[in-house]
Amino acid sequence: MNTNRDNREVIREEPFMRSQILEFCAEEAHTVPEIAQEIGRPSHEAMFWVMGMRRYGWIRETKDTTPEGYFRYLAVPAEARA
Repeated sequence: MNTNRDNREVIREEPFMRSQILEFCAEEAHTVPEIAQEIGRPSHEAMFWVMGMRRYGWIRETKDTTPEGYFRYLAVPAEARA
């Protein structure tokens, strides 16, 4: 069974996933695998959303990384996004 979904299907879920990711990363920074586990999606889909959100200033990566080299991401407060 093919578990990869069409990119258009992944993109359609962006508003819903954005709110879940922002809520999860509001108080504490998390890695993409942690975000994926929280939202119940594969890491490659979580990475898709995280990179888009990073590009447009919804989240930012922190300076610290995990011992495995993963970046952690933290939500940018709404008032700081403008």
